Amino acid sequence: MADAKPLYDTYNRIPIVFERGHGMWLETPDGERYLDFAAGIAVNSLGHTHPHLVEALKAQADKLWHLSNLHEIPAQNRLAERLTEVTFADKVFFTNSGAEALECAIKTARRHFFVNGQPERYRIITFEGAFHGRTLATIAAGGQPKYLEGFGPTVEGFDQVPFGDFDAVKAAIRDDTAAILIEPVQGEGGVRPLENDTLRALRDLCDEHGMLMILDEVQSGVGRTGKLFAHEWAGIEPDIMAIAKGIGGGFPFGACLATAEAADGMTVGTHGTTYGGNPLAMAVGNAVLDVILEADFLAHVNDSALVLRQGLASLKDRYPDLISDVRGTGLILGIKCARSNADLVLAMRNEHLLAVPAGDNVVRLLPPLIVTAEEARDALSRIEAALEMLSLKGAAKEPDRIP
Repeated sequence: MADAKPLYDTYNRIPIVFERGHGMWLETPDGERYLDFAAGIAVNSLGHTHPHLVEALKAQADKLWHLSNLHEIPAQNRLAERLTEVTFADKVFFTNSGAEALECAIKTARRHFFVNGQPERYRIITFEGAFHGRTLATIAAGGQPKYLEGFGPTVEGFDQVPFGDFDAVKAAIRDDTAAILIEPVQGEGGVRPLENDTLRALRDLCDEHGMLMILDEVQSGVGRTGKLFAHEWAGIEPDIMAIAKGIGGGFPFGACLATAEAADGMTVGTHGTTYGGNPLAMAVGNAVLDVILEADFLAHVNDSALVLRQGLASLKDRYPDLISDVRGTGLILGIKCARSNADLVLAMRNEHLLAVPAGDNVVRLLPPLIVTAEEARDALSRIEAALEMLSLKGAAKEPDRIP
Protein backbone atom coordinates (compact mmCIF):
# COMPACT_ATOMS: atom_id res chain seq x y z
CA MET A 1 0.00 0.00 0.00
CA ALA A 2 1.36 3.40 -0.99
CA ASP A 3 2.32 5.85 1.74
CA ALA A 4 -0.38 8.51 2.16
CA LYS A 5 2.27 11.27 2.35
CA PRO A 6 3.38 12.45 -1.10
CA LEU A 7 6.70 13.98 0.04
CA TYR A 8 9.93 12.06 0.58
CA ASP A 9 10.38 11.16 4.24
CA THR A 10 13.74 12.92 4.45
CA TYR A 11 12.73 15.63 6.93
CA ASN A 12 11.46 15.46 10.48
CA ARG A 13 9.39 18.60 10.05
CA ILE A 14 8.33 20.85 12.91
CA PRO A 15 4.52 20.83 13.15
CA ILE A 16 4.15 24.60 12.71
CA VAL A 17 2.94 26.35 9.56
CA PHE A 18 3.96 29.94 8.87
CA GLU A 19 1.81 32.02 6.58
CA ARG A 20 3.67 35.31 6.48
CA GLY A 21 6.75 37.06 7.77
CA HIS A 22 8.00 40.59 8.26
CA GLY A 23 11.43 41.64 9.41
CA MET A 24 12.49 39.44 12.32
CA TRP A 25 9.08 37.84 12.80
CA LEU A 26 7.14 34.88 11.38
CA GLU A 27 3.39 34.48 11.82
CA THR A 28 1.14 31.41 11.75
CA PRO A 29 -2.31 31.41 10.06
CA ASP A 30 -3.96 31.96 13.47
CA GLY A 31 -1.75 34.96 14.28
CA GLU A 32 0.90 33.46 16.59
CA ARG A 33 4.20 35.33 16.16
CA TYR A 34 7.69 33.82 16.45
CA LEU A 35 10.98 35.70 16.71
CA ASP A 36 13.14 34.17 13.98
CA PHE A 37 16.71 33.43 15.06
CA ALA A 38 17.03 30.64 12.48
CA ALA A 39 16.61 32.75 9.32
CA GLY A 40 15.99 29.67 7.19
CA ILE A 41 19.42 28.39 8.35
CA ALA A 42 21.29 31.67 7.74
CA VAL A 43 19.46 32.37 4.48
CA ASN A 44 17.13 35.29 5.21
CA SER A 45 19.98 37.75 5.68
CA LEU A 46 17.69 40.78 5.52
CA GLY A 47 14.75 39.22 7.31
CA HIS A 48 11.35 38.52 5.82
CA THR A 49 9.70 40.58 3.06
CA HIS A 50 12.39 43.25 3.07
CA PRO A 51 10.85 46.04 0.97
CA HIS A 52 13.90 46.57 -1.26
CA LEU A 53 14.13 42.86 -2.08
CA VAL A 54 10.39 42.55 -2.65
CA GLU A 55 10.39 45.49 -5.04
CA ALA A 56 13.39 44.16 -6.95
CA LEU A 57 11.78 40.74 -7.38
CA LYS A 58 8.40 42.16 -8.41
CA ALA A 59 9.97 44.52 -10.93
CA GLN A 60 11.99 41.73 -12.52
CA ALA A 61 9.04 39.34 -12.53
CA ASP A 62 7.20 41.75 -14.82
CA LYS A 63 10.10 41.63 -17.31
CA LEU A 64 11.86 38.26 -17.59
CA TRP A 65 12.08 35.12 -15.45
CA HIS A 66 14.39 32.86 -17.41
CA LEU A 67 16.68 33.03 -20.44
CA SER A 68 19.40 30.40 -19.85
CA ASN A 69 23.08 31.14 -20.17
CA LEU A 70 22.88 30.86 -23.95
CA HIS A 71 22.18 34.60 -23.81
CA GLU A 72 23.72 37.64 -22.16
CA ILE A 73 22.07 38.50 -18.83
CA PRO A 74 23.06 42.10 -17.96
CA ALA A 75 22.13 41.82 -14.28
CA GLN A 76 24.39 38.76 -14.02
CA ASN A 77 27.33 40.75 -15.36
CA ARG A 78 26.54 43.58 -12.96
CA LEU A 79 26.38 41.32 -9.90
CA ALA A 80 29.60 39.55 -10.91
CA GLU A 81 31.33 42.91 -11.32
CA ARG A 82 30.15 44.05 -7.90
CA LEU A 83 31.31 40.82 -6.24
CA THR A 84 34.73 41.00 -7.84
CA GLU A 85 35.08 44.65 -6.83
CA VAL A 86 34.65 43.85 -3.12
CA THR A 87 36.46 40.48 -2.97
CA PHE A 88 39.69 38.77 -4.04
CA ALA A 89 37.98 37.25 -7.09
CA ASP A 90 38.30 37.94 -10.80
CA LYS A 91 35.70 35.44 -11.97
CA VAL A 92 32.22 34.36 -10.81
CA PHE A 93 30.02 31.40 -11.73
CA PHE A 94 26.40 31.59 -10.52
CA THR A 95 24.62 28.48 -9.23
CA ASN A 96 21.28 27.59 -7.65
CA SER A 97 22.60 26.48 -4.26
CA GLY A 98 25.57 26.20 -1.95
CA ALA A 99 26.19 22.57 -2.85
CA GLU A 100 26.40 23.49 -6.52
CA ALA A 101 28.78 26.32 -5.67
CA LEU A 102 31.01 23.79 -3.87
CA GLU A 103 30.79 21.39 -6.82
CA CYS A 104 31.96 24.21 -9.07
CA ALA A 105 34.77 25.04 -6.64
CA ILE A 106 35.98 21.42 -6.58
CA LYS A 107 35.85 21.17 -10.37
CA THR A 108 37.61 24.52 -10.74
CA ALA A 109 40.51 23.37 -8.56
CA ARG A 110 40.89 20.01 -10.29
CA ARG A 111 40.61 21.52 -13.76
CA HIS A 112 43.27 24.14 -12.95
CA PHE A 113 45.91 21.48 -12.42
CA PHE A 114 44.72 19.49 -15.42
CA VAL A 115 45.24 22.36 -17.87
CA ASN A 116 48.58 23.22 -16.26
CA GLY A 117 50.10 19.83 -16.93
CA GLN A 118 49.47 18.20 -13.54
CA PRO A 119 46.35 16.05 -14.03
CA GLU A 120 47.44 13.78 -11.18
CA ARG A 121 46.86 16.61 -8.70
CA TYR A 122 43.18 16.24 -7.85
CA ARG A 123 43.03 15.39 -4.14
CA ILE A 124 41.62 17.90 -1.66
CA ILE A 125 42.26 18.06 2.08
CA THR A 126 39.08 18.59 4.11
CA PHE A 127 38.19 18.69 7.81
CA GLU A 128 36.22 16.58 10.24
CA GLY A 129 32.85 18.05 11.16
CA ALA A 130 32.57 19.90 7.84
CA PHE A 131 29.35 20.21 5.89
CA HIS A 132 29.65 21.15 2.23
CA GLY A 133 26.32 19.97 0.80
CA ARG A 134 24.32 16.89 -0.16
CA THR A 135 25.62 15.96 -3.60
CA LEU A 136 27.80 12.87 -3.93
CA ALA A 137 30.99 14.95 -4.16
CA THR A 138 30.11 17.31 -1.32
CA ILE A 139 29.11 14.56 1.11
CA ALA A 140 32.43 12.91 0.29
CA ALA A 141 34.19 16.19 1.03
CA GLY A 142 32.31 16.50 4.32
CA GLY A 143 33.09 12.92 5.21
CA GLN A 144 30.35 12.48 7.79
CA PRO A 145 29.24 8.81 7.92
CA LYS A 146 25.58 9.71 8.55
CA TYR A 147 25.42 11.47 5.18
CA LEU A 148 27.52 8.90 3.28
CA GLU A 149 25.74 5.72 4.38
CA GLY A 150 23.81 3.87 1.72
CA PHE A 151 24.88 5.83 -1.34
CA GLY A 152 27.43 3.44 -2.75
CA PRO A 153 31.14 4.06 -3.26
CA THR A 154 32.33 7.37 -1.86
CA VAL A 155 33.58 9.87 -4.44
CA GLU A 156 37.36 9.55 -4.52
CA GLY A 157 39.79 12.36 -3.85
CA PHE A 158 39.21 13.76 -0.36
CA ASP A 159 41.58 13.37 2.60
CA GLN A 160 40.11 14.35 5.97
CA VAL A 161 41.97 15.66 8.99
CA PRO A 162 40.82 16.89 12.43
CA PHE A 163 39.44 20.43 12.45
CA GLY A 164 42.12 23.01 13.18
CA ASP A 165 44.94 20.45 13.39
CA PHE A 166 47.69 22.14 11.40
CA ASP A 167 50.20 19.33 11.87
CA ALA A 168 47.67 16.84 10.51
CA VAL A 169 47.20 19.02 7.44
CA LYS A 170 50.93 19.08 6.78
CA ALA A 171 51.11 15.32 7.18
CA ALA A 172 48.24 14.83 4.71
CA ILE A 173 49.88 16.72 1.85
CA ARG A 174 50.90 14.45 -1.02
CA ASP A 175 52.32 14.91 -4.49
CA ASP A 176 48.76 14.67 -5.86
CA THR A 177 47.20 17.17 -3.43
CA ALA A 178 45.53 20.03 -5.27
CA ALA A 179 43.83 22.08 -2.58
CA ILE A 180 42.65 22.62 0.97
CA LEU A 181 38.91 23.11 1.47
CA ILE A 182 37.69 24.59 4.74
CA GLU A 183 34.86 26.56 6.35
CA PRO A 184 36.23 29.56 8.28
CA VAL A 185 33.37 28.87 10.70
CA GLN A 186 31.87 25.39 10.81
CA GLY A 187 28.10 25.76 11.06
CA GLU A 188 26.64 22.26 10.94
CA GLY A 189 29.76 21.03 12.73
CA GLY A 190 28.87 22.94 15.88
CA VAL A 191 29.62 26.65 15.24
CA ARG A 192 33.39 26.23 15.45
CA PRO A 193 35.40 29.21 14.16
CA LEU A 194 38.87 28.51 12.87
CA GLU A 195 41.56 30.55 14.61
CA ASN A 196 42.81 33.42 12.45
CA ASP A 197 46.40 32.31 12.96
CA THR A 198 45.51 28.84 11.67
CA LEU A 199 43.75 30.28 8.63
CA ARG A 200 46.83 32.38 7.87
CA ALA A 201 49.07 29.34 8.33
CA LEU A 202 46.92 27.33 5.91
CA ARG A 203 47.20 30.11 3.36
CA ASP A 204 50.99 30.05 3.72
CA LEU A 205 51.01 26.26 3.43
CA CYS A 206 49.04 26.43 0.18
CA ASP A 207 51.51 28.94 -1.23
CA GLU A 208 54.47 26.84 -0.12
CA HIS A 209 53.19 23.69 -1.84
CA GLY A 210 51.54 25.29 -4.87
CA MET A 211 48.06 24.25 -3.66
CA LEU A 212 44.83 26.19 -3.98
CA MET A 213 42.88 27.41 -0.96
CA ILE A 214 39.12 26.86 -1.26
CA LEU A 215 36.86 28.48 1.31
CA ASP A 216 33.29 27.42 1.98
CA GLU A 217 31.60 30.65 3.07
CA VAL A 218 28.08 29.47 2.27
CA GLN A 219 27.00 30.04 5.88
CA SER A 220 29.65 32.44 7.20
CA GLY A 221 29.66 34.86 4.28
CA VAL A 222 27.76 37.96 3.16
CA GLY A 223 28.06 39.87 6.43
CA ARG A 224 27.23 37.06 8.85
CA THR A 225 30.43 37.48 10.93
CA GLY A 226 30.52 41.28 10.85
CA LYS A 227 32.73 41.48 7.78
CA LEU A 228 31.57 40.84 4.26
CA PHE A 229 33.33 37.46 4.40
CA ALA A 230 34.71 35.66 7.44
CA HIS A 231 38.22 35.17 6.02
CA GLU A 232 38.71 38.94 6.04
CA TRP A 233 39.20 38.81 9.82
CA ALA A 234 42.40 36.84 9.19
CA GLY A 235 43.62 39.22 6.50
CA ILE A 236 44.00 36.48 3.89
CA GLU A 237 42.54 35.79 0.46
CA PRO A 238 41.52 32.38 -0.91
CA ASP A 239 41.92 31.25 -4.51
CA ILE A 240 38.36 29.93 -4.75
CA MET A 241 35.30 30.56 -2.57
CA ALA A 242 31.77 29.16 -2.52
CA ILE A 243 28.92 31.37 -1.31
CA ALA A 244 25.13 31.04 -1.14
CA LYS A 245 22.45 31.42 1.57
CA GLY A 246 22.68 35.10 2.58
CA ILE A 247 23.55 36.41 -0.89
CA GLY A 248 20.01 35.58 -2.04
CA GLY A 249 18.23 36.85 1.06
CA GLY A 250 15.77 33.97 0.69
CA PHE A 251 15.87 33.52 -3.07
CA PRO A 252 17.76 30.31 -3.95
CA PHE A 253 21.10 30.96 -5.53
CA GLY A 254 24.81 30.71 -4.90
CA ALA A 255 28.10 31.49 -6.57
CA CYS A 256 31.64 30.22 -7.00
CA LEU A 257 34.24 33.00 -6.94
CA ALA A 258 37.83 32.51 -8.11
CA THR A 259 40.97 34.28 -9.18
CA ALA A 260 41.63 34.33 -12.90
CA GLU A 261 44.56 31.95 -12.39
CA ALA A 262 42.53 29.41 -10.40
CA ALA A 263 39.72 29.52 -12.95
CA ASP A 264 41.98 29.20 -15.99
CA GLY A 265 40.72 25.70 -16.77
CA MET A 266 37.03 26.61 -16.75
CA THR A 267 36.66 27.28 -20.43
CA VAL A 268 33.69 26.97 -22.79
CA GLY A 269 31.87 23.66 -22.30
CA THR A 270 33.63 22.56 -19.10
CA HIS A 271 30.78 23.51 -16.76
CA GLY A 272 27.23 24.77 -16.97
CA THR A 273 23.84 25.30 -15.38
CA THR A 274 20.31 25.70 -16.66
CA TYR A 275 18.87 27.98 -14.00
CA GLY A 276 22.00 29.44 -12.43
CA GLY A 277 22.26 33.21 -12.78
CA ASN A 278 18.66 33.63 -13.93
CA PRO A 279 17.25 37.18 -14.05
CA LEU A 280 15.08 36.75 -10.93
CA ALA A 281 18.01 35.58 -8.79
CA MET A 282 20.28 38.32 -10.13
CA ALA A 283 17.74 41.03 -9.36
CA VAL A 284 17.48 39.85 -5.76
CA GLY A 285 21.25 39.37 -5.39
CA ASN A 286 21.92 42.91 -6.54
CA ALA A 287 19.27 44.17 -4.13
CA VAL A 288 20.88 42.27 -1.23
CA LEU A 289 24.24 43.85 -2.03
CA ASP A 290 22.61 47.30 -2.19
CA VAL A 291 21.73 46.92 1.50
CA ILE A 292 24.71 44.99 2.86
CA LEU A 293 27.24 47.29 1.19
CA GLU A 294 25.71 50.38 2.79
CA ALA A 295 28.29 52.28 4.85
CA ASP A 296 27.02 51.41 8.34
CA PHE A 297 25.49 47.99 7.76
CA LEU A 298 28.35 45.80 8.99
CA ALA A 299 28.90 48.08 11.98
CA HIS A 300 25.26 47.41 12.89
CA VAL A 301 25.87 43.65 12.62
CA ASN A 302 28.81 43.90 15.01
CA ASP A 303 26.88 46.07 17.49
CA SER A 304 23.94 43.64 17.62
CA ALA A 305 26.30 40.67 17.82
CA LEU A 306 28.03 42.20 20.86
CA VAL A 307 24.72 42.56 22.71
CA LEU A 308 23.83 38.96 21.92
CA ARG A 309 27.26 37.55 22.79
CA GLN A 310 27.45 39.38 26.13
CA GLY A 311 23.94 38.24 27.02
CA LEU A 312 24.75 34.62 26.20
CA ALA A 313 27.91 34.80 28.32
CA SER A 314 25.78 36.00 31.24
CA LEU A 315 23.33 33.13 30.73
CA LYS A 316 26.21 30.66 30.68
CA ASP A 317 27.38 31.97 34.05
CA ARG A 318 23.87 31.67 35.52
CA TYR A 319 23.00 28.28 34.02
CA PRO A 320 26.27 26.29 34.07
CA ASP A 321 24.34 23.04 34.36
CA LEU A 322 22.66 23.76 31.00
CA ILE A 323 25.25 25.77 29.01
CA SER A 324 28.82 24.52 28.82
CA ASP A 325 30.10 26.98 26.22
CA VAL A 326 29.16 29.89 23.97
CA ARG A 327 30.79 29.83 20.55
CA GLY A 328 30.95 31.68 17.29
CA THR A 329 31.48 35.12 15.90
CA GLY A 330 29.27 37.92 14.67
CA LEU A 331 25.74 36.66 14.15
CA ILE A 332 26.64 32.99 13.82
CA LEU A 333 26.60 31.94 17.46
CA GLY A 334 26.30 28.61 19.18
CA ILE A 335 25.13 27.47 22.60
CA LYS A 336 26.98 24.29 23.54
CA CYS A 337 24.50 22.42 25.70
CA ALA A 338 25.33 20.45 28.82
CA ARG A 339 22.14 18.46 28.19
CA SER A 340 20.31 17.76 24.93
CA ASN A 341 20.38 20.55 22.35
CA ALA A 342 17.03 19.26 21.06
CA ASP A 343 15.51 20.02 24.47
CA LEU A 344 16.75 23.60 24.36
CA VAL A 345 15.55 24.14 20.78
CA LEU A 346 12.09 22.90 21.82
CA ALA A 347 12.04 24.99 24.98
CA MET A 348 13.00 28.07 22.98
CA ARG A 349 10.28 27.32 20.46
CA ASN A 350 7.80 27.13 23.33
CA GLU A 351 8.89 30.71 24.07
CA HIS A 352 8.19 31.57 20.42
CA LEU A 353 11.86 31.84 19.51
CA LEU A 354 13.24 29.83 16.58
CA ALA A 355 16.78 28.41 16.49
CA VAL A 356 18.64 25.63 14.68
CA PRO A 357 20.35 22.52 16.10
CA ALA A 358 23.91 21.70 15.04
CA GLY A 359 26.53 19.05 15.62
CA ASP A 360 28.45 18.65 18.88
CA ASN A 361 25.23 19.21 20.88
CA VAL A 362 25.02 22.88 19.87
CA VAL A 363 22.08 25.22 19.28
CA ARG A 364 22.75 27.71 16.48
CA LEU A 365 21.56 31.31 16.62
CA LEU A 366 21.46 32.74 13.10
CA PRO A 367 19.25 35.84 13.19
CA PRO A 368 18.72 38.01 10.13
CA LEU A 369 21.48 40.59 9.96
CA ILE A 370 18.96 43.39 10.47
CA VAL A 371 18.38 42.33 14.10
CA THR A 372 18.39 45.28 16.49
CA ALA A 373 19.84 45.44 19.99
CA GLU A 374 16.28 45.49 21.32
CA GLU A 375 15.37 42.34 19.39
CA ALA A 376 18.59 40.68 20.58
CA ARG A 377 17.59 41.42 24.18
CA ASP A 378 14.10 40.09 23.48
CA ALA A 379 15.66 36.84 22.23
CA LEU A 380 17.90 36.64 25.30
CA SER A 381 14.91 36.96 27.61
CA ARG A 382 13.18 34.13 25.74
CA ILE A 383 16.31 31.96 25.95
CA GLU A 384 16.48 32.65 29.68
CA ALA A 385 12.84 31.62 30.08
CA ALA A 386 13.58 28.42 28.16
CA LEU A 387 16.61 27.70 30.34
CA GLU A 388 14.62 28.36 33.50
CA MET A 389 11.95 25.91 32.35
CA LEU A 390 14.59 23.26 31.62
CA SER A 391 16.28 23.93 34.96
CA LEU A 392 13.02 23.45 36.85
CA LYS A 393 12.19 20.38 34.81
CA GLY A 394 15.62 18.91 35.56
CA ALA A 395 15.27 19.65 39.26
CA ALA A 396 11.88 17.95 39.33
CA LYS A 397 13.48 14.76 37.96
CA GLU A 398 16.19 14.61 40.61
CA PRO A 399 15.59 11.92 43.23
CA ASP A 400 14.99 12.96 46.83
CA ARG A 401 18.19 13.02 48.83
CA ILE A 402 18.54 10.55 51.66
CA PRO A 403 19.07 12.42 54.96
